[in-house]
Amino acid sequence: MNSKELPNLAFDQKHIWHPYTSAVNPLPCYEVERAEGVMLELTDGRQLIDGMSSWWAAIHGYNHPHLNTAATQQLSKMSHVMFGGLTHAPAIDLCRKLVDMTPAGLERVFLADSGSVAVEVAMKMAVQYWACQGSPEKHRFISPRNGYHGDTFAAMSVCDPVNGMHSLFNSVLSTQLFAPAPQTRFDQPWNEDDIAPLIELIIAHKHEVAALIIEPIVQGAGGMRIYHPEYLKRCRQLCDEHNILLICDEIATGFGRTGKLFACDHAHISPDIMCLGKALTGGYLTLAATLCSEDVALGVCAGDPGVFMHGPTYMGNPLACSVAIASIELIEKNHWPAQVSEIETVLKQNLLALKSHPAVQDTRVLGAIGVVECKQAVNVAKLQKIFVEQGVWIRPFGKLIYIMPPFIIEPAQLIRLIDAIKLGLDAIQGSAKC
Repeated sequence: MNSKELPNLAFDQKHIWHPYTSAVNPLPCYEVERAEGVMLELTDGRQLIDGMSSWWAAIHGYNHPHLNTAATQQLSKMSHVMFGGLTHAPAIDLCRKLVDMTPAGLERVFLADSGSVAVEVAMKMAVQYWACQGSPEKHRFISPRNGYHGDTFAAMSVCDPVNGMHSLFNSVLSTQLFAPAPQTRFDQPWNEDDIAPLIELIIAHKHEVAALIIEPIVQGAGGMRIYHPEYLKRCRQLCDEHNILLICDEIATGFGRTGKLFACDHAHISPDIMCLGKALTGGYLTLAATLCSEDVALGVCAGDPGVFMHGPTYMGNPLACSVAIASIELIEKNHWPAQVSEIETVLKQNLLALKSHPAVQDTRVLGAIGVVECKQAVNVAKLQKIFVEQGVWIRPFGKLIYIMPPFIIEPAQLIRLIDAIKLGLDAIQGSAKC
């Protein structure tokens, strides 16, 4: 059959490669017709409550009038112009807002086009900084295990090399240094033993380490682990003491997701370099940013070649910048703390109770993040079918069934997500008994 004659889903399955899936045996896909608020409408008319915020990005929900207006108004002026040698008000206004709202000391903004690229930029900044200080031997990175920082090559090298999703590439990745993952949970008393392995690693390798890179408070795709703020605070102190830069990857946690505007705020620290993405444009367009201190920015350009050699084609895209400004304007109205707090309350009252389910190993909640860790890897296709039948959209991975809904979700909609997870767990347990 000619590809033009194939129905959409049949063509999709045969010709389109979706993320983290097989070309031989692809996972089923559901075709979306439109989205509004927290609802996804499939082409067959079914309505799904979105529990994922489109991979944590659509914090204000879909089809938001303020974001729509920003996009259409900018589109009538210019959709794109190169950022080399040119600038424009959307980029300037966005960077002004980012400098003002991020932790103190982050003064320079490098705009990129995806979270992985923002991490690549941060790592290049760190290596070039030390080279220009006369210390080219400081070119390696330390990161806690269970971390995830993206799918491009430098970013893969600082993801967990054993438990992460990139172990196949270990032979061609730069060899980095890994400390045990932080063990003290967010709501537990701090255990000083938790930081000891990192201290030993830093002391042994500080002469060759450019930076410590970490996801603050919440380790995302590496396991959805939520750890104690004191660990992050000690990371800042150790980096200061041993002359190492601190990179905080806030791509998943930034813009209110954890109950603080930035997860760094839980520990009251500011990194030398911060990566932002995902929710930056409210889920409308791909855009990321790497912010750094004035010391890092000037240090990067202190020696040969005198410039930072990185420049994405769509860097500073005015359409994306305009929508990002509009998204931040919604954040500045300050409704999000109450929204996230309400989500957290509902999750704690309802989702944490699922820990007693026989299929569940653990449950955890922080801000607008709810995680159910199962005792074994789940059947994604089977679970998603159950979820869609229940009128919700949840995307499990590995042993994890988690939700990170838009901030505008109503409690009743959140309860429906949790109820669907309970049905999915019952199905998992039923399969285990067969």
